[in-house]
Amino acid sequence: MSQRSLILIAALLVPNACAKQIPQELRVARASYERAAADPSTRQETPAELDEARRSLTRAERSYVVEGDTPKTRDRAYIATRKAELAMVMARAADQVEAARNAELWRAREALAAEQAENAANASRLATEQELRAEAERRAAMAITALAEIAAVRNEARGTVVTLSGSVLFASGKSELLPSATSRLTQVAEALVAADPGATFVVEGYTDSKGSAAFNEKLSEARAQAVRDFLVAHGVPAERIEARGLGESQPVATNATAEGRANNRRVEIIIQPPR
Repeated sequence: MSQRSLILIAALLVPNACAKQIPQELRVARASYERAAADPSTRQETPAELDEARRSLTRAERSYVVEGDTPKTRDRAYIATRKAELAMVMARAADQVEAARNAELWRAREALAAEQAENAANASRLATEQELRAEAERRAAMAITALAEIAAVRNEARGTVVTLSGSVLFASGKSELLPSATSRLTQVAEALVAADPGATFVVEGYTDSKGSAAFNEKLSEARAQAVRDFLVAHGVPAERIEARGLGESQPVATNATAEGRANNRRVEIIIQPPR
C-alpha cells in the first residue's frame, strides 16, 4: 500500500484529521518510507525489510487517525522511520557486497585471462624452440655426415671428435698449413658453421715422440692455433672455438713404427654440444 493510499484512508476515516497538526515524527516516517520505496536498490535487495517498514508506517497512520498526536503515535512513527532507514542501509550494504563480489570475480577473470595468455605464449615459445632444436639437430647431423667424408669421426663423452691427419695439413716439423690442406679445412669450416649454433669447438694438436717433449708441445700448440685461425677466417665464430697443444702426451698408436707415428701426428676437432 502506497503512502498516498494511507493518507487517503486517514482522510476518509476521520474527516477532521486534516485539520490536526500532523506530528513531525509521522511526517519524517512518511518521507523516509517514500525515499526507501522509491529507491530501486532497496526494492530489489531488501523487499522484506521495506514491507516491514510499510506495515510499521500503516500502524503509525492508524494510531494517528484513531488516537491523534499521542506518544504512542509518535513512537510508532519513529519505529517506521527507523525501519525504512534500516531497509535502505541494508540495501546499500548488499550493494557493496555485490560490488565487492563482482570486483573479485572481475579480478579472477583477468587473472585467468592473463594466465591463459601466458600459457599460450609459453606453448608457442616451446613449439618454436622445439622447431629450432629439430632444425639445429638436422643441421648438426648433416654436418657430421659431411665431415665423415673427409675425416675420421667418432663419438666420445666429450663430444664428436673429428680427426685430421697431421701429414695432410703440415710439412714435417712445421706449423704452416700446406696449400693442399685448404680444401679440406674449408669443408670442415662449412660443416662447423652449419652445426648446432649452441655448439662449441676445441682444436687439439698432437705430435709423435720424435724430438723433445718441449718442442713437440710447442709445435702442437702452433698447429692447433693455425687450424683455429683458418676456421675462424672461414666463418666459425671466434668465441666458440679454442686451440690446445698436447704434444706427444696422448698417442693413439705406437711411436715405434712409421705408421704409428703418422697416426699420432694429428689434429682433432671436438664438437661439444650445447650445455
